[in-house]
Amino acid sequence: MKINFTKAAVAGIAGTILFDLAGFALTGTFWDIPALLGVKLIGEGGFALGVLVHYGNGVALAVIYAALAPSLWGSDHLRALTYITVQTVVGVYLFMLPLLGAGIFGHKLGLLVPVIVMARHWAYALALAWLYPVAARTEARPALNTVKQPA
Repeated sequence: MKINFTKAAVAGIAGTILFDLAGFALTGTFWDIPALLGVKLIGEGGFALGVLVHYGNGVALAVIYAALAPSLWGSDHLRALTYITVQTVVGVYLFMLPLLGAGIFGHKLGLLVPVIVMARHWAYALALAWLYPVAARTEARPALNTVKQPA
């Protein structure tokens, strides 16, 4: 199955917008992640680069999802939520948050941090499910070994 890169990029951008809106709804802060990325990458004044990296990451995750989704099971929503949950646990809870000094699962920042982080990522996942559906295409494929024998 070929990846539709344009469709994946649109899903990644839309998902990142939903991620940011969920973050604002939950924390009252908009574009906190791009601001943090900008400071970590080049210091003060790096906000524009932080926005580009943040949205570029959203697109990259969507392209990876587009490649993996046909081999995941379940509905489009279940596939997207499964992918993003695994990505959040491995990539964010166990890698990024400790790398930023927040500890595993962000425990140094507070008890609600893991909940907020997962909620934001699940908002992103919903955009993937809506804008890059794969279940119908995958299930519509005929099985490889279903050759009918003559009667």
